Amino acid sequence: MKIVLLGPKGQLGWELQRSLAPLGELIALDRSQGADLADPQALAALVRSHAPRVIVNAAAYTAVDKAETEQALCRAVNADSPAALAEVARDLGALLVHYSTDYVFDGGGTEPRDEGAQTGPLSVYGATKLAGEQAIQSSGRAHLILRTSWVYAARGGNFAKTMLRLAAEREQLKVTNDQIGAPTGADLLADVSAHLIRATLARPELSGLYHLVAAGETSWHAYARHVIEFARARGTAIKVAPDQILPIATTEYPTPARRPLNSRLSTAKLQQAFGLTLPDWRTGVERMLTEIL
Repeated sequence: MKIVLLGPKGQLGWELQRSLAPLGELIALDRSQGADLADPQALAALVRSHAPRVIVNAAAYTAVDKAETEQALCRAVNADSPAALAEVARDLGALLVHYSTDYVFDGGGTEPRDEGAQTGPLSVYGATKLAGEQAIQSSGRAHLILRTSWVYAARGGNFAKTMLRLAAEREQLKVTNDQIGAPTGADLLADVSAHLIRATLARPELSGLYHLVAAGETSWHAYARHVIEFARARGTAIKVAPDQILPIATTEYPTPARRPLNSRLSTAKLQQAFGLTLPDWRTGVERMLTEIL
């Protein structure tokens, strides 16, 4: 079986190279091989030339604030390219795997959103990711759209690394405490993706939209405290005192793009359909911290 992976050098793509390798012949395509999601038609022609059984799109425009002024580029990458890939998948009879985001919701309420919840993106980024989902769904081809949130990895930059750097430099930190979600490791996403691909190829009726995040929930403020105290307990040099990691409201830290306050996603559908149990968010974060400290 031939698998084409787009975005292999990103946090998720790097982990997918590992998790997908046992499934078949893996062809990892990035911009150096001409896989430019800013050019949907050229991308589609490239993928088509490999005639894969599975197409995994781990590439995306993720500069949430910059997207407010780079709307055309963001739409090309997040909406037009997934639409073009869906056409290729339909023509080849391939399974298309695509990753989306909690930003397709408006962030209202306090309950976890399921896959049937009303969408309402607050930003250009969220709107283009939703458009990409809709294009894939309307193609009529077997697909897996996996919405996730707060993705991190040991490789590359992430929120935890930023907090540790700032905690070593400053005597006080201010972190938002009214955005709630689940930090989700790229390794978890990649491992579950491999399982879902195998299952869906065997049972095409499993095709569809799923939420995939780690279990539990936290705020960015509580996440930062957990990271810093975990590192402090293991001898990392930390300058900021525990009582000087201060909670602030999102409104105190304005950004060009609005963030959803409620990023909780229900994973009940995925767990039931595929017989999986998702670990608590702390498990993955602590594993990542152990690796980088």
